[in-house]
Amino acid sequence: MAKSTLNARLAAISLTLLLPLCGYCATDGGGLGLKTIVIDAGHGGKDPGCISRDGKTMEKDIALDVALKLGQLIKDSIPEVKVVYTRSKDIYLTLDERAQTANRNKADLFLSIHVNAADVSSARGFSSHILGQSSKKGRDTFAGNFNVCKRENSVILLEEDYSTKYQGFDPNDPESFIFFNLMQNAYYEQSLNFAAMINGNMSKSGPISECRGIHQDPFYVLWKTTMPSVLFEMAFISNSSDLELLRQEDKRKAIASSIFDAFLEFKSQYDRSLDLGMDGTEEKTEAAAERAENAGEYGILISTSSRLLPSGDPFFKKRPVTVYQDGKYYRYVVEKSGDVEKLSKIFDEVNKEFPGSYLVKIEDGKVSRYRKN
Repeated sequence: MAKSTLNARLAAISLTLLLPLCGYCATDGGGLGLKTIVIDAGHGGKDPGCISRDGKTMEKDIALDVALKLGQLIKDSIPEVKVVYTRSKDIYLTLDERAQTANRNKADLFLSIHVNAADVSSARGFSSHILGQSSKKGRDTFAGNFNVCKRENSVILLEEDYSTKYQGFDPNDPESFIFFNLMQNAYYEQSLNFAAMINGNMSKSGPISECRGIHQDPFYVLWKTTMPSVLFEMAFISNSSDLELLRQEDKRKAIASSIFDAFLEFKSQYDRSLDLGMDGTEEKTEAAAERAENAGEYGILISTSSRLLPSGDPFFKKRPVTVYQDGKYYRYVVEKSGDVEKLSKIFDEVNKEFPGSYLVKIEDGKVSRYRKN
């Protein structure tokens, strides 16, 4: 990979890090809460994924079956939640198509379901994967899990003109993974929480006994989704014990049920955090950021982030911004005014620059979503 090409990618990534993190709070229909989940059954069609040693079982079939079972559980129990499948039958999809399905449907949560494999038959168990840097000091997670990432990303090679479409990314080239190392997942905390809930429920009631933990890896499908995202490897198809369980209908139901329990837990936490309101103590980005303690003020929330950006950051496009801290997150508000009707008139203009923005009320230093009476 040419150094100039890599530098160009890194520059592009620095801009990507500043994308509005609107998915955390904004949902279709103007309401709060988790409304849409996209379930991605890994592989499919001409891409079988991992295959058992006897050639009788393919990852694509197991992943699809569990994905459909999980989706049906959600539909039956929580009909108000929209369930979107990236695929509901044995068809081939590009990694980009999977991610864009989630983005296009404005999903609040993305789950990609897979089956693992290893060269050694002793490896077994389930694991959850999120996008981010290693939490283990001195360890390069990307290098440690390179073979797994290379396998899951290798579907790119089945696509025509993949080099252009994926900006020269080569799943067989370790250097191609360097740029992932700088990508800070905007939804790291939520993704980590959901991954922990999946592992916890699988350990408690799932048929696969061994938990291999949570890993942070450069899976393309996680990088390109703009919402909390987890890739779940449910077992090892290369392990005889795991494979025997995967081949049993009731065990696949149990896996789907465990993930469903994790989803219920995550949704409850997600909805509760929003119902409590987005209040918190106000933080200044720099001296230019003003205080907003006047009652009855309104504004347009353009972004929510775990990163504190300076008020002069190019992301804000020279708009005056006030930032409010809410726990680990920062809420960025522009165009503050006491006249909500005036804000309504300019909202479309702001939303074009910052898609996913919405009106908020600011009272006593607290921010909450504005709802017209």
